[in-house]
Amino acid sequence: MGATGPAGSGLAARLASVGHNVLFGSRSAEKADEAVLELRRQWGSRVDSLVPTDNAGACDAPVVIAAVTAEAAIPTVQQHQQRLAGKIVVSMANNLVKNGRQFNAILPPHGSVAAEMQALLWESRVGTAFHLVPAAEFAALDRNMESDVVVLADDDKARKTLMEVVESIPDLRAFDGGSLVNAIGMEAFAAVLLTINLRHKGRASMRLIGIEP
Repeated sequence: MGATGPAGSGLAARLASVGHNVLFGSRSAEKADEAVLELRRQWGSRVDSLVPTDNAGACDAPVVIAAVTAEAAIPTVQQHQQRLAGKIVVSMANNLVKNGRQFNAILPPHGSVAAEMQALLWESRVGTAFHLVPAAEFAALDRNMESDVVVLADDDKARKTLMEVVESIPDLRAFDGGSLVNAIGMEAFAAVLLTINLRHKGRASMRLIGIEP
């Protein structure tokens, strides 16, 4: 869902390029059609497995990635709550505000966007991934990604599945970060990482040392 945004479009293309069948969802199917055509003009057969649809259609996938902004995350999943029952739902959102030359995290009542989502989607299994991966890195298919991705979920099987999705992308390493309680730390640290990139004019992501997945 939200595949026409920068993060969603890049992630969808990256997943398609490594062999996944991807339902490319948007608020309107027409907008999804246009975005997929543009990606095919750019990357050709590497993204043949992208299937344009609306956000409701994207909910037909067993793993549904909510690649929307923090402001839109809860309203979007709430709109499709019934369709998401029984699915693994992935939250990528970081609720941040920019103040001058730094970003600050705004934590919702349940502590994180992901926890808010799980409280609403009580028939779904919510997990998190890709919080600290710059959106532009997904879209650059000619460049290998170098990042570590911490995966969180209360459900063990959902967490394992998400780790397999992450590791299907070459050079991404997936790490088991435990339950959604820890999403508070991941979403808040995104503010620190973005501030570093802003002040040092970089595109840093996270890499864990001294450990193998």
